Amino acid sequence: MSRQFDVVVIGGGQSGLAAGYHLRRAGLSFVVLDAEPAPGGAWRSAWDSLRLFSPAAYSSLPGRLMPPQPGETYPEAAHVVEYLTDYEQRYELPIHRPVRVTGVHRDGELLRVETDSGSWRARAVISATGTWSRPFLPAVPGREAFSGRQIHTVDYRSPEEFTGQRVIVVGGRNSAAQIAADLAPGTHLTWVTLREPRYLPDDVDGRVLFDAATARRRALEAGLPDTGGVSALGDIVAVPPVREARDAGLLKAAPMFQRVTPTGVAWADGMTAEADAIIWCTGFRPALAHLEPLGLGGPDGPDGPVPTRGTEAEGEPRLHLLGYGDWTGPASATLIGVGRPAREAAKAIARMLLP
Repeated sequence: MSRQFDVVVIGGGQSGLAAGYHLRRAGLSFVVLDAEPAPGGAWRSAWDSLRLFSPAAYSSLPGRLMPPQPGETYPEAAHVVEYLTDYEQRYELPIHRPVRVTGVHRDGELLRVETDSGSWRARAVISATGTWSRPFLPAVPGREAFSGRQIHTVDYRSPEEFTGQRVIVVGGRNSAAQIAADLAPGTHLTWVTLREPRYLPDDVDGRVLFDAATARRRALEAGLPDTGGVSALGDIVAVPPVREARDAGLLKAAPMFQRVTPTGVAWADGMTAEADAIIWCTGFRPALAHLEPLGLGGPDGPDGPVPTRGTEAEGEPRLHLLGYGDWTGPASATLIGVGRPAREAAKAIARMLLP
């Protein structure tokens, strides 16, 4: 089997699938390498009650609308996995899994992609590995001394495993709010945020967020004042479970604590809270270790964004990045938002490679 292509796509989640769709339309030969054992990307690991922020029709990849989930306005994660599975089969995308990429290297006129199943060579590479595999835990004093259970968003599945327990949820954005709402009825919940939770208006969903992110990018590119984008609207989309818990008075946030103790947490004013478990909903970092051989790190080091022009890496024009956040396209880490930067990346690569 030939292991040389026009393009190697690293990552078979939503960003990798969108890239594959547009690469095929551009007439390029390509392969998608996915570290996961089955389709669905990070959605396979989501907690049971996770909901999209938008209706199905507004949460779609290019070329195929997501069908609605019966009885649900905002689809569950399992429905997204079904959609992504159907998507890659419908378009017969050449996905190899599980294949774990260990490094991308310059190899003359080509880029060499080293994996746990051998080498692949390509004239261009699209990195679409996302952030889910790199959960971030803040350096809070005492965290390592806590005697209870500590997990990150990526490890949470359902409230049943915490029934009756004293649980502290840390974080002020969507994941924290959804998990806190999930836990509130059956646990002794303490929700902790850096600042007072900012809910978006109840009629705002992912459609509005995408428009806000796009408007901000266009304003910045035109040299106009920063609109603030999504952050100007708020931090938390009030999907129905969050709205219901909030309106029932179950989501009352406390300010961030100063330190973790062996049995809970403590605030600067001497107040304490005992806990059986702490759930850190504290975000992610881009999963870019495979790009380290290229030496493209930005001012924030290996944990920060790679400097780009659009999706193209400034230090390596044969490399494009998709799905890591606004720095790779407005709302590019979302289902609806990744389509446009994926199209732009495929067009740029076609211009470079095709006569």
